[in-house]
Amino acid sequence: MIAAVAGAILLGGCAAAEEQQSPLNPVGRSAEAIDVHWQTMLWTGAAVWVIVVAMMVATLVRRRRKDGAGDGRGEGGGRGSVLFVALAGAVIPAVIIVGITVQSVWVLQETDPGQEVDGTTITVTGHQYWWEVEYPEHGVVTANEIHIPTGERVRLELSSDDVVHSVWVPELSGKTDMVPGRATNMWLETDEPGTYWGQCAEYCGMQHALMRFIVVVHEPAEFEGWLEAQAQHAAEPPTSDPTGEPGIDPEESPADQDAELVARGREVFMSSSCVYCHAISGTEAQGREGPDLTHLASRDTLAAGTLPNNPGNLAAWVVDPQAIKPGNEMPGTDLAGDELQALLAYLESLE
Repeated sequence: MIAAVAGAILLGGCAAAEEQQSPLNPVGRSAEAIDVHWQTMLWTGAAVWVIVVAMMVATLVRRRRKDGAGDGRGEGGGRGSVLFVALAGAVIPAVIIVGITVQSVWVLQETDPGQEVDGTTITVTGHQYWWEVEYPEHGVVTANEIHIPTGERVRLELSSDDVVHSVWVPELSGKTDMVPGRATNMWLETDEPGTYWGQCAEYCGMQHALMRFIVVVHEPAEFEGWLEAQAQHAAEPPTSDPTGEPGIDPEESPADQDAELVARGREVFMSSSCVYCHAISGTEAQGREGPDLTHLASRDTLAAGTLPNNPGNLAAWVVDPQAIKPGNEMPGTDLAGDELQALLAYLESLE
């Protein structure tokens, strides 16, 4: 048993630091309050256990000594024993329970989702199996990433499009359920810039474990810059070929060839089934079944934290998403090699 526990601890330490999901490392206001409460219950329980075990051992030793010296009848008892039983069995437990209860009420107040926020409100909608994130006051829609500034209490307005989900960022907050047909709220606040991993904490289907997201905490000026960039329409590529003829001229410069490949990829995207599920701001693609792709290339991950966002993973995801994340609602894309290359060039240009 001890070896198993030690092995689990050592294996847990092998996790990549950038993907840490640990409530034992709180940096958010809500998570810190929860951690204080948890630590209090842990150490109080440990102390009670140690005292009880010590008393049991002392009683057994004392009884053995008495048995060796005779039956011991007539020894002990009296008012001292009665007082000890009253203190150990009633008064001290009552004090502990009242203290834990008072602290529980304090934690509930500290984490109350109805608290006032400083300004930013973010709408988060759970889907099987990804997160839609919207900044309604700024006209920004993204997916699987929540960006917030330091030193500001930010409200998350939560809802679900299908089944019950639950938002949990262990280092920043507790868990809050997303219930279909019902609005719930939570807030995030921290002074520590960085990237924090979150997870759906309510079983929502076969890909529940791969429904992840990140919270990126910026300094205020950097956050404003991010918001401004995300509010822009997708960059418009140049026309595919100035002569009106398809294809790429091998005598053109690499930059011109890349521009034409991106333009051709845009045409592939707009003529494929992609437009029915995905939106790209500034284009006729306005689908809402899947994530908004306006700034896809600026995101760190693909498929709700399943893969790092790089060209190879993007190609694999576009061609056969079911092989990577079985049960998700995205079908594979059947394209010729040159069409796929052009489509990937276009998607990678969406920064």
